[in-house]
Amino acid sequence: MSDELRSRNKAILRERFPGLWEKIAETMENTSYELTLETSLRGEPTLRAKGLWVHSRFEPRKEAERLAALAEGDGPVVVLGFGLGYAAEAVSADNSRAVIVVEKDPRILMLAFEERDFSSFLSRRHLAFVVGGSADGVLAALDSFGGKPTLISNRTLRQLDTVWYDEAENSVRAWTSKDDVNTATLQRFGSRWVRNLVRNLEAVSTVPGISPLADSCVGLPAIIVAAGPTLDEILSVLPSIAQKCVVIAVDTALRAVLAAGVDPDFVVVVDPQYWNARHLDRCVSRKSALITESAVYPSVLSGHFSRTFLCSSLFPLGRFVENEVDPKGELGAGGSVATTAWDFARILGARPLWVAGLDLSFPGLKTHFKGALFEERTHTDAHMMNPGELRSFKALRDGFPFYAQDASGGAVLTDKRLALYASWFERRFRLFPDASPISLSSRGLRIAGMRTCTVDELTSLPDCRKEIDDRLRETFASIDQLFDSPSELKRRDTAFAKRIAELEGALGCLINVSENAATTASAALHDPKIAEKALAALDRANEQISGSSVKEVAGFLFPSAESLEKRITIDPSDQLGRHFEFSRLLYEKLAESAHFHLTLLKNRKTRKETRSFPDKHIVG
Repeated sequence: MSDELRSRNKAILRERFPGLWEKIAETMENTSYELTLETSLRGEPTLRAKGLWVHSRFEPRKEAERLAALAEGDGPVVVLGFGLGYAAEAVSADNSRAVIVVEKDPRILMLAFEERDFSSFLSRRHLAFVVGGSADGVLAALDSFGGKPTLISNRTLRQLDTVWYDEAENSVRAWTSKDDVNTATLQRFGSRWVRNLVRNLEAVSTVPGISPLADSCVGLPAIIVAAGPTLDEILSVLPSIAQKCVVIAVDTALRAVLAAGVDPDFVVVVDPQYWNARHLDRCVSRKSALITESAVYPSVLSGHFSRTFLCSSLFPLGRFVENEVDPKGELGAGGSVATTAWDFARILGARPLWVAGLDLSFPGLKTHFKGALFEERTHTDAHMMNPGELRSFKALRDGFPFYAQDASGGAVLTDKRLALYASWFERRFRLFPDASPISLSSRGLRIAGMRTCTVDELTSLPDCRKEIDDRLRETFASIDQLFDSPSELKRRDTAFAKRIAELEGALGCLINVSENAATTASAALHDPKIAEKALAALDRANEQISGSSVKEVAGFLFPSAESLEKRITIDPSDQLGRHFEFSRLLYEKLAESAHFHLTLLKNRKTRKETRSFPDKHIVG
């Protein structure tokens, strides 16, 4: 019977999940604890691992049904520890939900496929397996399915491989929290980013994009310099490395690179927050080209660089103007400037790629390289009641830290935010394996697809600095010739003026529609007799808003539906009244956001700011 079940399950697996069966067969000898199949009192197969019961020895199926009942919601269910598959099967009874099986020990899967018929389970549409290897492989499955995941776990299997399953759970929780983090960040800094964009809008017309730089460095090696703690280990040899590679530095690492005597070829700055701009304080790099985005803090664009290139804006207002004036070229945004710097290196066509300081963790319990702005601020702001050590401790603690595998196979402290960046890199490395970089340190977080090497391997390369300089000089000259030609200057000026006029006009119309709709909803709240007429008027308003060319622009600062729902005070039994109150709040906030954008646009040429500080979100 085992051979028959095995063959049936194997055939389905090979059809649905190519390569998975082979992976299970190849790695199933790599674990040590004993597995023992038993028969439960109900006659169903059950399992013991290292003498511990993985499933109930009485009724494993009913036990699984009770566990599956804890998986509330409608998003994917992540099953930590497959065992003989009872819990995963019980969860899959709801065919609309995705199931992600996360199992450390391949032998357990093989035993399950030999003992139980999984024909129906393996044939379901929304199913994924993460088997052995890195536990954060669960992130790729979550990206495929979307939705808010729910975790259920097998207590015994988790106990036997605590570190691995903890890493899997931390990865899931980090993935789950990303939307909450994005919402909180928008609420805190959204209006500041819009202010930045409005003040920098002319750059869309006057600064070239990164697109013409594509493949300009084919045949040349490159190094990406990030700001992790292990950056300290290579600074002494960085001048030698710079003779052999195109040097791409992230903003947070720039001062260290300059202090080492190296002017990088490119500096990448994409974070729009005020304090991020402070990383460039007293940094003069007249040889470097700045790679940035139009929403950065305005002082960044007046920095001491040889020239500037823009990537496509991450924000609706910037994209609205760029698309008609001068599309810039997309760069990946994985949440960290290092992700953007790697994508830029990939687009340059430079190969091979090296990376320094990309730790995504806290080796030696350090957060950044020695002398980083964060460290200087810690010492500058320290006092008796808030010593520097306390701030460093909070930096380690507040990101929900956990231990994960480092590149050498040991353990290193990381947190949920850094684990998300690692997941982004892994997904991109799978898409672009030829651009997977080589790390100069093995003490950072393990990133699948990125190998490590010694510094000697890099410094043994032949010098090619003259070729790099000549190639970049020719590329920049070619870009200048086209971008600054009289016909192009005139075209962009005309397109820019037209687009700004369209933007202001459309925002004005959106304000009028939204304010009238809010008034209609408010009136219907107080006079039920006009409810039918009001609903028809709101339908017409919705059609106008849906057809607006600036709905995404105004919607950028729009509060979530959940936050609006919390403000409703009408009794839940009055569904129509709640609908009108929700509508009033919605249209008021939309009008407020559109008015905020329009006011900034109209004042952008005359507004003078002698001091700038991060603003609180005014909408929502």
